[in-house]
Amino acid sequence: MRKLLTKLSTGLTFWHPYADKLQSLALLFARIAVGRVFLKSGLAKWDGFFKFNPGTYDLFEYEFFCPDEIRKGALYLCDKGQADYTNETMRFVIDRFANLAGVTEVLFGVAILVGLYSRLAALGLLAMTLFIQFFVYPDLASWWGSHAWWAVCLLIVIAMGPGKISLDRVFKLDAK
Repeated sequence: MRKLLTKLSTGLTFWHPYADKLQSLALLFARIAVGRVFLKSGLAKWDGFFKFNPGTYDLFEYEFFCPDEIRKGALYLCDKGQADYTNETMRFVIDRFANLAGVTEVLFGVAILVGLYSRLAALGLLAMTLFIQFFVYPDLASWWGSHAWWAVCLLIVIAMGPGKISLDRVFKLDAK
């Protein structure tokens, strides 16, 4: 019986020595999968080169931080009684936060796609993902709908590096 199990195991695992050769391809796909999401989101916040889309301010002000329907556990930054902003300073801060998100998503999205400073870009995007999860959409549907998948891809890049198919490898910016 033991001989049979050994033969079966050998037959089923013959490909294991070749699996390591897929690592660079898997890392490339992880980078593309998550980088594409953030780059597209960042580009949607712009109307052209250095021309920020004004609708993005409304998105941040009213969808994210002052929604009509209050999300349990979400960061709610406007006056709850009036369901609007009574403090212009808070609106200014949120608008700058929208600008920062637009720039960060584009820069880190491109960086992770091409594999340049990949671990740093992945760390920044992971921080953004966790902020969105905990402060904007703090529910399990958002977590399992997309945030968990982004986090997994980003954690893989942080832990394993960008792989051989990256500018980090070309310029010797990553030790692995």
